Amino acid sequence: MGRYVVRRLLQMIPVFIGATLLIFLMVNVMGDPIAGLCGDRQCDPATAAQLKKEFGLDKPVWQQYLTYMGNVFTGDFGTAFNGQEVTELMSTAFPVTIRLTLVAIVFEVVIGVTLGVITGLRRGRPVDTGVLLVTLVVISVPTFVTGLLLQLLLGVQWGWIRPSVSSEAPLDELIVPGLVLASVSLAYVVRLTRTSIAENRRSDYVRTAVAKGLPRRRVVTRHLLRNSLIPVITFIGADVGFLMGGAIVTERIFNIHGVGYQLYQGILRQNTQTVVGFVTVLVLVFLVCNLVVDLLYAVLDPRIRYA
Repeated sequence: MGRYVVRRLLQMIPVFIGATLLIFLMVNVMGDPIAGLCGDRQCDPATAAQLKKEFGLDKPVWQQYLTYMGNVFTGDFGTAFNGQEVTELMSTAFPVTIRLTLVAIVFEVVIGVTLGVITGLRRGRPVDTGVLLVTLVVISVPTFVTGLLLQLLLGVQWGWIRPSVSSEAPLDELIVPGLVLASVSLAYVVRLTRTSIAENRRSDYVRTAVAKGLPRRRVVTRHLLRNSLIPVITFIGADVGFLMGGAIVTERIFNIHGVGYQLYQGILRQNTQTVVGFVTVLVLVFLVCNLVVDLLYAVLDPRIRYA
């Protein structure tokens, strides 16, 4: 196991470098950040030259990337065009998005896996058909529609929640936004769990456990569920990064100043340092989540061993 972890960590290095290089190149060719700094008026050549020199934009792109990566390994993600350190923006944005993501993951695990197990054990029955129809509707409706409807009904008309999340973003105010963020993924978790449970029910090891006279609850939890959760864990592990990076719509609807909000502002203002810095951290989140998922395989299935 130890050698496997070391090998995976070494494999993450070229992936990290390649992903950050692609992001850096794409962000730097999406427009002129100096034009965004000057607003509607065009910068005069002297001011534009001074700003490019100040932010290092007068150097070749490859040199900018090497300088940026050298600073990243020392914990310096650069300075935004408004003069604020990117790490300072991260210190306020990431805790909010992490709380929002945790709420969404809890909904996925608790509701998604529970409904998936229930429908998988009752495949073809009315409860299975009803849940499949509901999940199909949830998948079909865009997230911004779900968010706006819940905000309008629960926040504006009925007054059960605050339409706009406060700047502190406590957990109780993130419940509805977390449900909106997790809605599509939750539906996929239900369907994935249902399919996995239904397929593994017909496996030989389940028939053997039932023939031995084991209680139904033990057969489901110790034998059926552990093996059925492997594809679900894979999906949820990858979904952590998608939720953190894809929370732009949800955070915009509920005015949550998290990672999605900062990325939106950075793209809107062509603030390359902010966008590249936040995406660099999200790449690390993806890589770490994939590593954790691979290690969980051995916990869920004793037959899996890493050399």
